[in-house]
Amino acid sequence: MSSVLVFGASGQLGQCLARVAQERNMSGLVFLPEEQANILNPEGLAKLFAQHQPAYAINCAAYTAVDKAEDELELARRINRDGVENLARLCGEHGTVLIQISTDFVFAGTGNQPLTETDEATPISTYGLTKLEGEQAIAPHTDKYFTLRTSWLYSEFAGNFVKTMLKLGRERDELRIIWDQVGTPTYAIDLAGAILSIIESRSQAYGLYHYSNEGLTSWYDFATAIFELSGTPVRTVPIRTAEYPTKATRPAFSVMDKTKAKTQLGLAIPHWRESLKVCLERLAAAE
Repeated sequence: MSSVLVFGASGQLGQCLARVAQERNMSGLVFLPEEQANILNPEGLAKLFAQHQPAYAINCAAYTAVDKAEDELELARRINRDGVENLARLCGEHGTVLIQISTDFVFAGTGNQPLTETDEATPISTYGLTKLEGEQAIAPHTDKYFTLRTSWLYSEFAGNFVKTMLKLGRERDELRIIWDQVGTPTYAIDLAGAILSIIESRSQAYGLYHYSNEGLTSWYDFATAIFELSGTPVRTVPIRTAEYPTKATRPAFSVMDKTKAKTQLGLAIPHWRESLKVCLERLAAAE
């Protein structure tokens, strides 16, 4: 197959893409960590596109430090908006399909119904704002793109909520976890599989999509499931968001409707709890 460039390959999703591509025996993926391919360096990117003439470019590079972003707006904007625009421009010039990863944080999260791609995006954090600006930076340069909004990513790789909970659960007798923020955990291996399935299908149903695992839960219930399924004996106490103040405001309800991804892209999406079991089994096997 023609080459697929993966930007931000050393991060969580990049590592999951490498794992799933290996499992599927997919060739042609070129994994580019930041030191080899900085999305803020247009000249360097142009050389990579000229060298590889990629059919697809997957952008896993992002500024994701949600609280820190409140003090680093310009840096977050450069990475999450300007970097995306750099890629979109080159994708347009080379006829490359861009696959961009976005977030549920583009929503205010004030409702109680699953959010669709046509619902208004009104971010309430710097991180969410810059990711939305990244989404909007694509269309002026190319119409061959898939933007996938996802939520609550975790996996065996990098730092994430599941691994943090397992660590804290071993160290403490009791943990206080927020119960009034509701969303959907997403196993990054599943997201990686969805991305590669889009590529394998050669779909031309370009546009904006929501992708997370099925179901919904609170951070409290997610943590409780992690401890239950892993056999970690720790007491959990539900607390309100107001009892755990953070610099950035999080959406209270950011469950996304995946109907479009399932119908137009043909994606089968597992329930979050089933995927959590798989991840925990893999983490246990690696110990």
